[in-house]
Amino acid sequence: MRKGGEGQMSIDFRTWGGARVGAGRKKVRRKSDPSHRTRDAHPGWHPVHVVLRTLPAVGRLRRRRIYQAIRRAVAKTWGRVEYRIVHLSIQHNHLHLLVEASSKETLALGMQSFATCAAKAINKALERAGKVFAHRYHATAVTSPRQTRNALAYILCNWRHHGEARGTRVHLDRFSSAISFDRWSTGGYRLPDQHDPLPVRPAETWLLRIGWSPSKSPAVSTNRPHTTVRSLQGSSCAAPSPCAAVR
Repeated sequence: MRKGGEGQMSIDFRTWGGARVGAGRKKVRRKSDPSHRTRDAHPGWHPVHVVLRTLPAVGRLRRRRIYQAIRRAVAKTWGRVEYRIVHLSIQHNHLHLLVEASSKETLALGMQSFATCAAKAINKALERAGKVFAHRYHATAVTSPRQTRNALAYILCNWRHHGEARGTRVHLDRFSSAISFDRWSTGGYRLPDQHDPLPVRPAETWLLRIGWSPSKSPAVSTNRPHTTVRSLQGSSCAAPSPCAAVR
């Protein structure tokens, strides 16, 4: 105690860590990182547009041996009755998938199985080891006919969006399931020589079977897709894509 009746002096000790504002490592979230919040419930009658991105160390995916590796991974999903890969597009560092699943759990298990098989097959083809995909998959529910049409056009024509079609006279992307789609506005396409199509499965949801194609818009064009991610995520009021122009 100090003289004069003053109270005892308090001593503040410096501490580190603990619960305080701003404590801990700062979170760094890249633009391509999907949110880690709980995924929304998934009704089985809606298709899902899924994106899987690879690490830079994996290199360019649009190579013949990686195509064959992913093809084998797609084939292994045929054993899952309630999970279907309807369309797939392989780009330089990511995959676009249009899938059907009966529930949120089925979608998660199906994507986990595919990603695991694809990663093992890609590593084997490249004679490497380690992680292949950068993040968990990003999923967007496709809920309306126009959004479904935009998603089909965006996925199957995505190689034009990334400039992969420059300098070629080929109309369809052979690193995708475009050859398996039979509603192009101009027909007569044939398989390239020595081409093994991706073993995608027939659609079962109404939106992917007939709902996306009203009687006045029976076909999809192979033009460059200008569809934005916002229009893919939108409702039936989303703007139509030029790639979805009718014949």
